[in-house]
Amino acid sequence: MKAGSAPLWLVCIVTLTAASSAVLAQTDDEMNAANNPLQPTLGINLHNLYVDSYYGLNDADSNSGLLRGSLPHKLFGKPQLLRGTLPIVTTPDLSPAGEQTDVGDLNLFDLLLMKAGEFELGLGPQLTAPTAGRDETGTGKWQAGLAFLAISPRHWGIFGGLVTWQHSFAGDSDRRTQNNLQAQPLVIFNLPKGWYLRSTATWTWDLHEGTYYVPVGAGVGKVWKPSTTTWNVFVEPQWTLAHDGDGVPEFQIYAGLNLQFPL
Repeated sequence: MKAGSAPLWLVCIVTLTAASSAVLAQTDDEMNAANNPLQPTLGINLHNLYVDSYYGLNDADSNSGLLRGSLPHKLFGKPQLLRGTLPIVTTPDLSPAGEQTDVGDLNLFDLLLMKAGEFELGLGPQLTAPTAGRDETGTGKWQAGLAFLAISPRHWGIFGGLVTWQHSFAGDSDRRTQNNLQAQPLVIFNLPKGWYLRSTATWTWDLHEGTYYVPVGAGVGKVWKPSTTTWNVFVEPQWTLAHDGDGVPEFQIYAGLNLQFPL
């Protein structure tokens, strides 16, 4: 393990162990609210994606720390949810310069919130800005596209999915075109006393290069509420079951801490 000095997934395992002694049992509604990405609350998420191995690359790993926030608001009287993600990227050690760590590209999307039967829906535009501190940690391109999120809370948990697409439209002319489609199935199964099982791996298609990878995750998390703030910590190993092309992840660990604050 080389990428990053203190991967968040390791911190999350320690936090999960400490949280196991929390005595506050969550109701199904509280559990679902803590894990619902469309929940209209102020949220701050500290996530980490550690890639342990890549197809076609020997002894390569990488790490992305993700600072993510969500803010409910109204526009023209319609409820919306704005989400932003800023990564801190550590690249694989594949060049004479070695691994590089710096800020990556900022991603934003704003969802119009709706309901259709048992589903909560969000649909809106997304934008990625080339904020990377180094060429190695970003694309050098402005990108725009769409995001669609559908969630169905049930008594046993949550299922749904997030689909995003974006294409580059400006930026460094020497950098390659970006055209990416991602789908993230979301399955959460509630357990007693705030524990839950989860599978939320993101499937990625690089439509410009013609490569893709489809991982599946199997993780565990814990929700507790020591005050008005809801705490949610998880660890989810993810294995790629299908892929095409080299340089895509083979095994990775996704982990995070989610905080929800009352408005």
